Amino acid sequence: MFTPQHIQQFNSIETPFYYYNTALLQNTISAIKAAAPKNYTIHYALKANAHPTLLNIFKHAGFGADCVSGNEVKRAIECNFAPSHIVFAGVGKSDNEINYALDNNIFCFNVESIHELQIINQLAALKNKTANIALRINPNVDAYTHKYITTGLEENKFGINPYEFDTVLSELKKLNNLHLIGLHFHIGSQIQDLTPFKNLCLRVNDINKWFIQKGYLLPHINLGGGLGINYSQPDTEAIVDFESYFNVFKQFLELQPQQHVHFELGRCIVGQCGSLISRVLYIKNGINTNFAILDAGMTELIRPALYQAFHKIENISANCASPVSHLPSSIIHLKYDVVGPICESSDCFGKAVSLPETKRGHLIAIRSAGAYGEVMSSRYNLRNEVKSVF
Repeated sequence: MFTPQHIQQFNSIETPFYYYNTALLQNTISAIKAAAPKNYTIHYALKANAHPTLLNIFKHAGFGADCVSGNEVKRAIECNFAPSHIVFAGVGKSDNEINYALDNNIFCFNVESIHELQIINQLAALKNKTANIALRINPNVDAYTHKYITTGLEENKFGINPYEFDTVLSELKKLNNLHLIGLHFHIGSQIQDLTPFKNLCLRVNDINKWFIQKGYLLPHINLGGGLGINYSQPDTEAIVDFESYFNVFKQFLELQPQQHVHFELGRCIVGQCGSLISRVLYIKNGINTNFAILDAGMTELIRPALYQAFHKIENISANCASPVSHLPSSIIHLKYDVVGPICESSDCFGKAVSLPETKRGHLIAIRSAGAYGEVMSSRYNLRNEVKSVF
């Protein structure tokens, strides 16, 4: 929620920019620590937001780093995450990325194919090293989320399928520079119904028992992440219900006492703490449609164009005006298609958005943009690099 003090601060800053509420972020971290059992390890997923200022907060909170590229591993190390707390996942790790992670002695590679096992073993052997690995398993659990962010079905590119298990174990016996320490699962993102997590637990129980019966009691079980946020009501649900989330795993996950649980949480930690702040350039009124044309576009926040994702849009200049303007009878609301300046028809943040009468120069906040916002920004149309404000 924004105040007149925010407006005063923002009016002195060139738009567009990302604003991060670090107080909310710290409260979210506190909620996670209060809800998660002590034997759970949290790895923050850098792909959600890799800004160094935010990473410094996560590092001081005691979180590990979950990385899906070599540059994310490098960023984590630059931000002083201990290599022993860095996990490297991803379906397509390059040789250079693997070598960099090996040189820095990271905790674990989450491996997604038999071929990748062979390549990591080969590269580790050349360095006379042994790489810790976890097998990323495709559990064939439906996350019931957008098809572009579902990752746990057999049709997805991620993970090793159960019918490959015997072949994997046979291959591992020949790969002397790998040390199998765990199993890794991830079924998707923006999951708000907890039922898929219950289903995941049941599949993990079965798969874990299979490996134990084969003589592999693995010390680390990584259950991924994927917990969603409320994009429609970012203030009423600024912090998600972590207690209910972790209770699903406490209730349904059946592990041996010596097995340790890991989570990769990204969006649900950082999503609500960020907003894209933009300024209205033009109002273009038509017979059927009014357009509010902003100085931010899909180059700053691609999710609506890529996923048809919803973000709450607020005219914070009008909302934070004098108290008299908050009287219901004094507020005129109109519907606007809120769009950006990019030369693409998909450059639209929302259609028929009800806003107080909006004028040139008004500040617009696009909420819940802390995750997959700035980190996915681009220089298309030779746009300036997006700025960050804390």
